[in-house]
Amino acid sequence: MNAVTTTARPDPSREGAAPEGAAAPSDSPARARVRTPAGSLRSEHAGSTVLVDGWVQRRRDHGELVFIDLRDRSGLLQVVFDAQFLPSPDLLARAKELRSEFVVEVEGEVVSREGDAINDDLPTGHVELRASRLEILSRSETPPFPIEDGVRASEDLRLKYRYLDLRRPEMSRNFVRRSDVTYRIRQVLHEEGFLEVETPILTKSTPEGARDFLVPSRVHPGEFYALPQSPQLFKQLLMVSGMERYYQIARCFRDEDLRADRQPEFTQVDLELSFPSEETVFALVEKLFAAVFPPSGIPCPTPFPRMTWAEATERFGIDRPDTRFGLELRTLDLSSSPSEVLRSAPRAKGIAVPGGAAFARKRLDDLETAAKSLGAGGLVWIKLQGDLPGGFNSNAKKLLDEATLAGIRSTLSAKDGDLVLVVAGKEKTVNDVLASLRVQLAREEKLIPAGRFDFLWVTEFPLLEWHEDDRRWYATHHPFTSPRAEDLPFLESDPGRVKARAYDVVLNGMELGGGSIRIHQPEVQSRVFATLGIGPEEARAKFGFLLDAFRYGAPPHGGLALGLDRMLMVLSGAASIRDVIAFPKTASGSCLMTDSPGPVSEDQLRELGIAHAPGVRAPKG
Repeated sequence: MNAVTTTARPDPSREGAAPEGAAAPSDSPARARVRTPAGSLRSEHAGSTVLVDGWVQRRRDHGELVFIDLRDRSGLLQVVFDAQFLPSPDLLARAKELRSEFVVEVEGEVVSREGDAINDDLPTGHVELRASRLEILSRSETPPFPIEDGVRASEDLRLKYRYLDLRRPEMSRNFVRRSDVTYRIRQVLHEEGFLEVETPILTKSTPEGARDFLVPSRVHPGEFYALPQSPQLFKQLLMVSGMERYYQIARCFRDEDLRADRQPEFTQVDLELSFPSEETVFALVEKLFAAVFPPSGIPCPTPFPRMTWAEATERFGIDRPDTRFGLELRTLDLSSSPSEVLRSAPRAKGIAVPGGAAFARKRLDDLETAAKSLGAGGLVWIKLQGDLPGGFNSNAKKLLDEATLAGIRSTLSAKDGDLVLVVAGKEKTVNDVLASLRVQLAREEKLIPAGRFDFLWVTEFPLLEWHEDDRRWYATHHPFTSPRAEDLPFLESDPGRVKARAYDVVLNGMELGGGSIRIHQPEVQSRVFATLGIGPEEARAKFGFLLDAFRYGAPPHGGLALGLDRMLMVLSGAASIRDVIAFPKTASGSCLMTDSPGPVSEDQLRELGIAHAPGVRAPKG
């Protein structure tokens, strides 16, 4: 068996290059030859004899000349079947059989393209492969949509035929990048002395965060495992175990409502360190980001700016602010307003929109509708126009006297031609509404600078948040986050005053990750549990293994989890997180390709000790 000699070698530093010398099954002489990635061929390879494999992107038949564009993961290559150079007329006849998405193997000579035949739009555009052998490895039906970038097919159709969608170059590039990013992350963390450790997928339900996915146990009837929402407790136990520095590219599961940047199963870069300070974590993540973002053209100057939670919510109404543009919120003094509603509101804030006085009435009505949909009782708009009576127009003229209007203008530094938007009510509602309108208006008015990326650390979150509906405290992050030492005296007497040693890393208004320094002292953990309404018996039932571990010398520890899928969404410029996950779910949590979730048989349920609930589908047949 003769090997094909070739001088073409893939460049391992080039994105998309496949490994050299992919081995072939021993029962096929042709497949045992050395394969060259089609997209790796360049002018310097002219004269080489190579073997390429891939999919037919398209075929062009010119009688005695047949051209095909051959696609593999590394790119496109033009292959020509020229009758005057073919060893047999049968080869030309077989080339004419080729259709889109046929899988073929072609052997031939790399030749230079000259003059108008050169295609500068392709990396391989200065060469083509003059075929001398063709093997059709697999035939294809007509695909339900073209396998090309910019395809006009619905997302549902693409997800149903995801294995075809992933062939498209722009999708393939996303997963080449994903592999490269995880490789770089591992490099950095190994250099920093971290150990990669896998933690269990089948674990115990500890419902303190999102809803768990439950897995019934056959050998323990009536009992359930839970899929992990994160490896939180196990990574803390690894610190007690003396591992000191742990990481994992971890699969996590949360049964929660979905959106563009959320899936029921997702991947996070999970980190935990012993003996850290917040600065240790910040420096590590900044080094990791500096290794990941610049190769994709995103600058990552370090250190990142810092902002407290209190400042972020005061200025931007949200704890993950987009700092690339203005439209900042300002607290307003409405104490002189003729309106009792405005005077007595717990909080009033406003924003000034440059040039917004030109907005049509319908657009203002749409903004008010959006504000009400987010919980506001209403939205006050004020057009500042010097040529109008009083210098303004508003949907709430009767609520504004001269002093109130002057105060609003001064506080917001608003000028003629601007639009002022005011919301009054409970602080959370005011912040939520104006934070949303701020981003909406910035997008609509094109106030966000193109190509700008603002990284930010948000720090000093409240340890706890009060829920009025069931009148109890909940952990802002999770119940294992450490309070600041100086706030511990207020844990029982004034829980809302206590700040956490917690931090989030944010990019352009998107949370990329969050973490904290953890509680490592049993007595502090018990106090936090008690404030959350978790008594000793419940704490023992849910977290006894962790509390027991803390009795045997737990080091101070902390860490962070980074959303790998969200990072890849930014790095790829994808509109949806689904474009960077190989086999994602729809917004309703379904997989259109496998038709899951689906029913199971009565026998399976009976074996697990589970009865069909009303409305549960039985399997077909």
